[in-house]
Amino acid sequence: MTEGFTQTLRRQSETTWAAATGHRFVIQLCDGSLPDPIMVDYLVQDHRFLDSFLMLLGAAIATADTFEARLRLGRFAGMISSEENTYFLRAFQALGVSPAQRDEPMDTVPTAAFKAIMREAAATRSYAAALAVLSVAEGLYLDWALRAPKPLPSRFIHAEWITLHDNPDFQAFVAFLHAELDRVGPLHAAVAQDFHQRTVALELAFFDAIYPEAE
Repeated sequence: MTEGFTQTLRRQSETTWAAATGHRFVIQLCDGSLPDPIMVDYLVQDHRFLDSFLMLLGAAIATADTFEARLRLGRFAGMISSEENTYFLRAFQALGVSPAQRDEPMDTVPTAAFKAIMREAAATRSYAAALAVLSVAEGLYLDWALRAPKPLPSRFIHAEWITLHDNPDFQAFVAFLHAELDRVGPLHAAVAQDFHQRTVALELAFFDAIYPEAE
């Protein structure tokens, strides 16, 4: 069976991908042992991606070459703007995170770099570039969420973050991203490969950076 383009990109980044999906952050999140200060730092930094992420989704919508793809991407943008953003706000409230605690910490280096690569991909006006970043950002999270042990942790701040990334709609969306990247990526292979590899490396760096010893 011929290897798909997305599978090829994944294979080329397998070592870094595996380190990210098997990171201690993922393990502690999935078993409910993640310390609250680490979860707070993670959520504060991760929530800052939403603006750039929506810009990237908007660029993907604008550069997609089919109406069906634009509809699918548009529906996902709606989910990010509603369900996912609402999760962040509820989690901040449950963890006692004040507006100042959300706004005052500086971006970590990986956070700043992640925001930059999303905006860079959007600025290329390349559907393949946008798909390469999106397929990592969503596909890597689906990969670790699928392997979360059952039952899920009792606290919603852990369990709901897992289920947001492992449910039938999300699985179908990641499959859509992979199919689209398989379809358009080979014609823009160098661009897609570059954005894919850099995004995988940033996923790992982002997880590393939320632990105090990384400072």
